[in-house]
Amino acid sequence: MTNLPPRLERLQRINVVGTSSSGKSTFARRLANVLACPHVELDRLFWKPGWQQATPDEFKVRLEQAIGGKRWVIDGNYNTTQPIQHDRLTMVVWLDYSLVKTFSRAFHRAIRRSWTGQEVWPDTGNRESFRRNFASRDSVLLWALTSFRRNRKKYLAMMKKPELSSIEFIRLRHPRQAETFLQTLEDTTRTA
Repeated sequence: MTNLPPRLERLQRINVVGTSSSGKSTFARRLANVLACPHVELDRLFWKPGWQQATPDEFKVRLEQAIGGKRWVIDGNYNTTQPIQHDRLTMVVWLDYSLVKTFSRAFHRAIRRSWTGQEVWPDTGNRESFRRNFASRDSVLLWALTSFRRNRKKYLAMMKKPELSSIEFIRLRHPRQAETFLQTLEDTTRTA
């Protein structure tokens, strides 16, 4: 990939971020497919069977193994992983959709997962229920609401940090922008 234009050269080690239910995993999976590189879902590294959380040491080891290669796309907002990621990242893609859009997605996803009982991450047995989603402090709906402003403030501040100036930040404000970004990249990589 050394003969690609500079912008494409930045597409080596990417973190897709955004509020819960913004579509990070779906976008990151598609981006990794376009770039023909591994996709790493931080939630999958963090959550063990029975909704048990990985210890900080376990999580760190799993992350370091997952991003040991030269190219990858990860998705997730874990503050504890930032020091490990920021040393290697070339780009952050921020899905900064409106609270209405994000919460609507969270609501529909919560209903779908509660109704179907689908496993959230393969081989974990972790499933979301109506109780977990609608009557629990662990509710993804509550998390989407309470983390929205905090995430926006955090990523706006990150974009201005001098020590992160080597990382290219892409802020996508609407799903149409995300789709255009992926389509343009797909067209560009096809002709590169």
